[in-house]
Amino acid sequence: MALRLHDTLSGAEREFVPLRAAERVVTMYVCGPTVQAAPHVGHVRSAIAFDILRRWLIASGYDVQFLRNVTDIDDKILHDAAHAGVPWWAHATHHHRLFVAAYDALNVLPPTGEPRATGHVTEMVELMQRLIDRGHAYAAGGDVYFDVRSFPDYGALSRQQPDQMRSAEEPGLKRDPLDFALWKAAKPGEPTWPTPWGSGRPGWHLECSAMATRYLGAEFDIHGGGQDLVFPHHENEVAQSVAAGDGFAKFWLHHGLVNTGGEKMSKSLGNSLVVADLLSRVRPQAVRYLLGAAHYRSDIQWSDEGLADADASYSRIEGFLQRADEILSTRPDRPVPQAFADALDDDLAVPRALAALHESVRAGNAALADGDKSALENAAGEVWAMTAILGLSPDDFPSGGADGVLRPVVDALVPAMLAARDEARARKDYAEADRLRDALAASGVVIEDTPNGPRWRVG
Repeated sequence: MALRLHDTLSGAEREFVPLRAAERVVTMYVCGPTVQAAPHVGHVRSAIAFDILRRWLIASGYDVQFLRNVTDIDDKILHDAAHAGVPWWAHATHHHRLFVAAYDALNVLPPTGEPRATGHVTEMVELMQRLIDRGHAYAAGGDVYFDVRSFPDYGALSRQQPDQMRSAEEPGLKRDPLDFALWKAAKPGEPTWPTPWGSGRPGWHLECSAMATRYLGAEFDIHGGGQDLVFPHHENEVAQSVAAGDGFAKFWLHHGLVNTGGEKMSKSLGNSLVVADLLSRVRPQAVRYLLGAAHYRSDIQWSDEGLADADASYSRIEGFLQRADEILSTRPDRPVPQAFADALDDDLAVPRALAALHESVRAGNAALADGDKSALENAAGEVWAMTAILGLSPDDFPSGGADGVLRPVVDALVPAMLAARDEARARKDYAEADRLRDALAASGVVIEDTPNGPRWRVG
């Protein structure tokens, strides 16, 4: 079956046919972070959801041109930088690096491009001029506003009527309360850039339209983001881009949110779970599994129990592949099962794709028990292929959850302790053997005794 994706604008699932289908190219823009603070699991849920889509498109034979922007200036960044007593640009750069580290730890492919808002003011000025020339924007007191009433389709993405909306912005000098700022006039102590309408800084919504079309063209295939961005951010992007004469995104994809205690996870609510803190006590494979396991349009309720279940599920996959590698002389290469492909083609139905993955694991374990090498090769090849597409291949997590610098030490010490344990058992010193096993367990080393000797992993 052909890939079908749920388009927020049409409210329906549609067959995905890229604009450059003949060239096997897909163009994709995803709203990246506002680098105000360290990333929490809600941020990386977004990255993982679109990473799976990207990997599936690549596996389907497409060259994916993937842009994820960085909003490196806004009210929150300026406020928090001033509070911390550091330059705004240093504050933004520091937190951007934390986001990159979180993406890398969770095996998110790096973007093709990662434009920063502050590097694209020229494109923003050009877009504002086009909007003013077309009668869709106006300058007022150094600000520039989009005239919402001039765009009849405003509200189509979020399925709202303008008369039922409320603006989240300050009144300013706008003509209508619903009009939104494209450009903000200079304020004392804030960074500014010159424009024909006065010095100032960009509005949030303008940034994405300017950067997306700068690199992907006036029309591109996919625009992604969280459900919390549908209004006002993406609604405003549609309005300003289409009003300027651009076709903009053919598909709008929105992922669900991560909730804790029944509320969306966010820094402002004080319920965010910082990724770096989480990864200091939990291996990244489990976090990636949990955040990717639900359907991307569904919300996730975060819990320690769910994380433990994810780790156990991943361990079953990992354990099978490790056992298969010990028996097979070469790594088998197989296509993914049809059930897996059909699931991902059906609007990225990852829960069904995971069911197909675990079915192959069960078949592989049965083949191991029966000594059926041919069936084992088939199952292992399928599992390797599926885990690569889901970003869960054990090969992509070389540290196994341990610190990369310490991994060589662990690799040397654990086998030595296991050898000492075997020697203690051989001389029937079971107390010493148990002591060594307990010491390893207390250090986070999981040991499995098998007919071929002990097997171990960290986590």
